[in-house]
Amino acid sequence: QLQLVESGGGLVQPGGSLRLSCAPSGFTLDYYAIAWFRQAPGKEREGVSCISSGGGDTSYAVSLKGRFTISRDNAKNTVYLQMNSLKPEDTAVYYCAADTHVYCPTFAKDLTEYDYWGQGTQVTVSS
Repeated sequence: QLQLVESGGGLVQPGGSLRLSCAPSGFTLDYYAIAWFRQAPGKEREGVSCISSGGGDTSYAVSLKGRFTISRDNAKNTVYLQMNSLKPEDTAVYYCAADTHVYCPTFAKDLTEYDYWGQGTQVTVSS
């Protein structure tokens, strides 16, 4: 059974930070580009960030540049999303997704191209 598992979500105050993790079950991430998406209640799922299989290329939603950082540690078979200066509007369920062929600069164009998705982790930013 090939799965992705997100972790690290929780409740944080505005201005705080969280680090999300995405780890596979049943396969290695070495050959996959990994993207993060998020979905708030009543809204469409939106792209957050993407990192290429080798880690050399990254993409971010314009509104998140400078606050969020994506990285990967293939030795640990894990991808991370560091989220700083969190705002209430960042509240959402965050998902990671994997695909061997996704092009990070356009990673949010077609969500159906991703081979695997996690179940999501809740991030709530509130006082």
